[in-house]
Amino acid sequence: MKIAVAQTKPVAGDIDSNIKNHLSLTTLAADHGADIIIFPELSLTGYVPSLAKKLATDINDSRLAVFQQLSDARQISIGVGLPTITAKGIHITMVILQPGKPRQANSKMYLHADEEPFFVSGDNLPGLIIKNTPVALAICYEISVREHSENAHHSGAQLYVASVAKTVKGVEKAWTGLGEIAANFGMMVLMSNSVGLCEDGLCGGKSAAWDEGGTLLGRLDDSSEGILILDTVTRVVEIKMI
Repeated sequence: MKIAVAQTKPVAGDIDSNIKNHLSLTTLAADHGADIIIFPELSLTGYVPSLAKKLATDINDSRLAVFQQLSDARQISIGVGLPTITAKGIHITMVILQPGKPRQANSKMYLHADEEPFFVSGDNLPGLIIKNTPVALAICYEISVREHSENAHHSGAQLYVASVAKTVKGVEKAWTGLGEIAANFGMMVLMSNSVGLCEDGLCGGKSAAWDEGGTLLGRLDDSSEGILILDTVTRVVEIKMI
């Protein structure tokens, strides 16, 4: 299996512009054999919680149809981030689109205190299987909650993929934590982060992959857009910049 994580520089609040960028990166990943690509937290809107109420939609938003078309045509699963609204309130969500399957929502269960004025806790998506490989998804602050990675391990996940919006300062702490998750639970771990401005400052990039022992296999830089592709069999990492 080949899994890609994207590193994007979103235009805050401009979903249409960000969709075009996502389609380009997804096509690049598919051209290099990726079976799935995961984007950063709130990738389609940028990490701007103060705009969430204005931008919130649902997983059936017609603007996402282009991702389903690409997923079906290239046989690649796609995870994109945006705020979604339900009867409970507004969630930080990753929408999962898979070839020939209905859309699914993985919503952030564990919120940072700074997010609570804007969002409510949601439900994690259980049992995502890609190419017969169990995959657990995490959204940013969830990587800091030990129960989250423990549950992923107990569920049999072989891959733990974190979609984040970490600042330059936050990236270093995230790297340490994700390396420890890999080593403690014997899971390959990947991180997809943004670059450029977000509501908390400047996102620090450095999207990366670790093996089951916590050894860093490869990373992107702290300012460029691109993708990292991990072959889970050979452990070979490819870096493709745009």
